[in-house]
Amino acid sequence: MDHEDIKKRTQETAKKLFGKGIKMDPPYLTWKAFDRDLANDLSMFITGNLYSRTVLTLPERQMVACAMLAALGARGELKLHVNAALNVGCDPKKLAEVFFQLATYAGMPAVNEALGVYREVLQERGQWPIQD
Repeated sequence: MDHEDIKKRTQETAKKLFGKGIKMDPPYLTWKAFDRDLANDLSMFITGNLYSRTVLTLPERQMVACAMLAALGARGELKLHVNAALNVGCDPKKLAEVFFQLATYAGMPAVNEALGVYREVLQERGQWPIQD
């Protein structure tokens, strides 16, 4: 795959993930402020190559990302990826279940923090409370 194809795939995938609903600047803007070329390379690798793979669907990738970020306590990244998960069609109840699953592996403080971030994103999107 040539550079232009990867660039196009990066833009398409980024639009699906981050194109709506977020109330924060994506990390890419911080990267770009320090090194534009490296930011582009990282974006093309992460979004254009990794996230565009088809072994896992975008919703599956986002649920995995949310679980890992919540376990790490990476609040800012979690907020970004919760929003992306909703953008690509993750079921809100399943995403909540992912966060409850953290109790076994990361403890209740991680669950509480993740649910707090999740509620914040849902409120910003006008989707709180979760409807049955």
